[in-house]
Amino acid sequence: MRLNAEEQAMLGGEMGPALKWAIEHQLQIGRVFDAADMVPVSQAHMMADPESLGEAGVAFVEDIAAGGARVTIPMITDPRGVDLTQYEPIGQTEDMANFERRFVAACQAIGIMMTDTCINYQTIMPPVRGEHVAYGDTGVVIYSNSVCGARSNFEGGPSALAAGLTGRTPRYGLHLDHLRRATKRFVVDHTPKELTDWGVLGATIGRIAGSYWEVPVIEGITRTPTSDEIKHMGAAMASYGSTPLFHIVGVTPEAPTLEATRGQQLEPTCVTKGDLARLRQPFGARGEKVDVVVFAAPQLSLLEMQSVAALCEGRHRSPGTDLIVCTPAQVYVDAKRLGYVEAIETFGGRVLTGTCFYQQYAREIGEANGWKRLLSNSAKIVNILGGYGYSPALASMEACIASAERGEVV
Repeated sequence: MRLNAEEQAMLGGEMGPALKWAIEHQLQIGRVFDAADMVPVSQAHMMADPESLGEAGVAFVEDIAAGGARVTIPMITDPRGVDLTQYEPIGQTEDMANFERRFVAACQAIGIMMTDTCINYQTIMPPVRGEHVAYGDTGVVIYSNSVCGARSNFEGGPSALAAGLTGRTPRYGLHLDHLRRATKRFVVDHTPKELTDWGVLGATIGRIAGSYWEVPVIEGITRTPTSDEIKHMGAAMASYGSTPLFHIVGVTPEAPTLEATRGQQLEPTCVTKGDLARLRQPFGARGEKVDVVVFAAPQLSLLEMQSVAALCEGRHRSPGTDLIVCTPAQVYVDAKRLGYVEAIETFGGRVLTGTCFYQQYAREIGEANGWKRLLSNSAKIVNILGGYGYSPALASMEACIASAERGEVV
């Protein structure tokens, strides 16, 4: 890989041990993916949930902080494992909370902003078309690439930290024009109606695409989705297919036409209502007792908080069913001021700040609370939580609240 004079100085240790580690880490990644050089990035976003960190990960970040290193570009974080802003654990232990406190302190010493969100494109500073960034969360990456037209690969925790320290990342993958062209063409026979429908469509396409290196282009969408709808679509597509970029003809910025994506010569794959029904089939549980209803993955926007609150008005959850709502701190403040948090809490729900359900010791809190049957409107989260000991079911937001009220899946 070609390195400029500044990068050579980092590699030579002239800028300290942290930057030497960071550039060496990036060189190893760049060589694996045949990167020619580095590309400057304007922002970094780091996933670092407790399960992936471990004791060694926290100690590593503490060591970098102790050496006096600081990030050189704005750097933010994904959801945490414990809500430390309004500390009422939902099954996590004090050791888990202290583990988080150590990591937060180390990050702050390095200059990382603890935003604790997976929807920074809705709440903090959405990247603009052509902006090179180093983002970690799959939902963040696919939204930023597809909807904003920014450029990022999936950056693992150490890679995102390295980018924050050096202000660059290896130039490979979706930083390159030719790898952003469509490789698979999908034609849908109807346009989704609500959030869960958009998530199921994304999941179906992601499962068929099946590879990080495939770029779907989608035809047949007859209206422009809202930010929340396309958020659920992208998050599910990334969850089921490791997909970091998609195009919707006439909607997303790099797809004003099919020809603009180089997709006109690709053989079309039809996505039918039957395909979507088959994806939903394993997540049906009508009439079964539900232990916990979860709105998370992605965290809820202010508009989603408004919708949940409106559905909760004048109702109360069943004594045997819990309701968990995850939203970032940036949304929580307005949601509380506007009365949405109060409405959800009056219903009997819990609003957690800066966390996401599957990133907060999901197995442990399930066992602590006796949660087995979980219901959500997120196609992404039901895809994940089967691996944490849950029996997940999928329904619309409206059906989720009705199920929480009745105590069984409606």
